[in-house]
Amino acid sequence: EPTVRTELMEQIPPIAIFLQESRPKFPTAFFEYLMPIVVRYLTDVNNQVRKAGQEALLILLEQDLIAQSDIENKVCPILLDLSAPDSDDEYKVEAVNIICKMASMLNRTTVEHMLLPRFCELCSDGKLFQVRKICAANFGDICNAVGQEATERLLIPKFFELCSDSVWGMRKACAECFMAVSYTTSPEVRRSKLSPLFISLISDTCRWVRQAAFQSLGPFISTFANPSSAGLYIREDGTLSIRPSMQDVNSNSCQPSNNVTLMTSSTNAM
Repeated sequence: EPTVRTELMEQIPPIAIFLQESRPKFPTAFFEYLMPIVVRYLTDVNNQVRKAGQEALLILLEQDLIAQSDIENKVCPILLDLSAPDSDDEYKVEAVNIICKMASMLNRTTVEHMLLPRFCELCSDGKLFQVRKICAANFGDICNAVGQEATERLLIPKFFELCSDSVWGMRKACAECFMAVSYTTSPEVRRSKLSPLFISLISDTCRWVRQAAFQSLGPFISTFANPSSAGLYIREDGTLSIRPSMQDVNSNSCQPSNNVTLMTSSTNAM
């Protein structure tokens, strides 16, 4: 029964945590018994079971409970099969979604060598706009996961494609993550390539795209600032913030802190 398999998946993470805490007593139980179930349920015929399996996988990755060898030899190959060009549409959409979510939890080498080539292919998927939409919405996270060199060499050309996509929702998603993409690139790429690209979005024929671009204007401009002098930094939640100066920290006045996100203080940042 699918409901039984779904309930089972929900119990996998707490069992895995227990086994990790009791590892001297159960050194191989998770890898021998539980990990194969998680991998198998990623391809289950029932949608709810697959969803529960995906959620369990993300929790296990977040808790660092899956060995690197299992990620590379068991998890990634399954996701690559599910996201292949000839894969079923529903499976492909789910696979690209899970690839984007898990990229930030894996080491850079694994993402760049195993997942990045497939992500670039999916950015150009002409069959399913849902796949391209997921890629566009998560583009900044993928850039952050692979770093500047891979971003400029492989991802920026794909970003240009998505920014000129015929579906306006794609262009809007690109405008929303523009700051995160810009932050990962060098000042020269930011100046020579991303600035003209941003102007095209802010002049888009669709007002929803223009509105998203204007909302990203302040954060995008802030990426041109010198972090050491401007005191700008990226929080863990991905927002750009301003670090208070030492003068403000040492001041005894009851002024509000300068540590505010640029989403709400772009004028001051500019």
